[in-house]
Amino acid sequence: MSQGQGENSHRGDSKAQLLFIIPLIGIFLSGLAFGGGTTASSLPSAQLLGQVSASQAPLPEDPQLVLVGDNALSAFSPPVAVTSKVLGAIMGQPDDGEASIITYDAEQGDTPASVAERFGISLNTVLWANDLTASSVLKEGKELLILPVSGALHMVRSGDTLSEIATWYKGSSKEISEFNNLDSGKIFAGDIVIIPGGTKPKSLPSGRLVPLANSYFIWPIPAPHVITQGLHPFNAVDMTTGSCGSPVYAAAGGNVQKTGYSSVGGNYVRILHPNGVVTYYGHLSGLAASTDSRVSQGQIIGYIGNTGHTVGATGCHLHFEVRGAANPFAR
Repeated sequence: MSQGQGENSHRGDSKAQLLFIIPLIGIFLSGLAFGGGTTASSLPSAQLLGQVSASQAPLPEDPQLVLVGDNALSAFSPPVAVTSKVLGAIMGQPDDGEASIITYDAEQGDTPASVAERFGISLNTVLWANDLTASSVLKEGKELLILPVSGALHMVRSGDTLSEIATWYKGSSKEISEFNNLDSGKIFAGDIVIIPGGTKPKSLPSGRLVPLANSYFIWPIPAPHVITQGLHPFNAVDMTTGSCGSPVYAAAGGNVQKTGYSSVGGNYVRILHPNGVVTYYGHLSGLAASTDSRVSQGQIIGYIGNTGHTVGATGCHLHFEVRGAANPFAR
C-alpha cells in the first residue's frame, strides 16, 4: 500500500470512528438538555423579557462539540442543545460582503488624513464613513470604519433601489452590484453596500425610516444590563450583562434574514421584522437561530460573546444595530 493510500485509509478510519462517536455525544447532550439544561420554552416570562433580577444565577452551561476538519472535535459555547442546521451556523460561514469593511483603532497622533494615507483611500472616504470632519481629533483607541476602496457606503432602507442609490451617490449600478457581489443586483433592507468612487449626498430622501412605538423592541439581553458604548456605526449600541454566554433575545419577532461570521461583527444574526426594520446582533459566542427561520420576540437567538473585532474593557458584549429606524437604546 502506498503512503498516500495509507493516509487516506487512516483518515477514513478516523471519520468512521467520529461518525460512530458523534451520535453518542448527541444522545449524551440531549440527556443533559432534557434532564437539566435550559431551553427558551422553559425560561420564566420575566427572563424572556430581560427582567432578570441581579440576584439570579447565570444560565447553566452544557458544552457543544463540533467536528473540525477530518478528525478533531472541539467544544463550542453556548451551552444548549441545538439542531444540526443551527450547529452548522455556529461553526461559522465565510465572511459576507460587509466583511470587506474593516475597523481600525486610532493610535496616538493619528489624524483623519494620516489614516486615509495609511490605508490608501481618500480623506473624504474616512470622513464620510465615520461622520468626521477634516479637523476632528482622533482619541487613541477610537474605532474607525475603513472601506476597501475610496467611495461611500449606504445602509439600505426599506424601499431603496440600486438605481436610486447609484444616483444619490453619483455611482454606477453595475459597479455597485459587481463590487458588492450582489446576486442579480438584488438588495435587501439592512444591507450595507459600498459605492466605489461614490460621493456622499448632502441628504437622502426622507420618509423611509420606520417610526417605532416605544414598546416595539424589548431589551435583547437579560437584566441587569448596561450600555457600554453609545451610538456608533451602523446605528448601533453595545450592551452587556457583564457575563460571557448570557442569552441574546430577538428584540422583536420576524424572519432570520442571515446568520454567519464576519471579521468585524464575529458571529452574527440579522432579523427582518414585519415593518421592514432589520436588527443585527453581533460578537456572539454562538448562534441559536438559523437563516430563513421564524423567531418570536424574546426567543433566544444567540449568546453574548467576544468574536470578531472587539477592543478595550467592554469584553464580552452584544453589538446591537437597528437598520431602518431609530435605535431605542441609543444614549
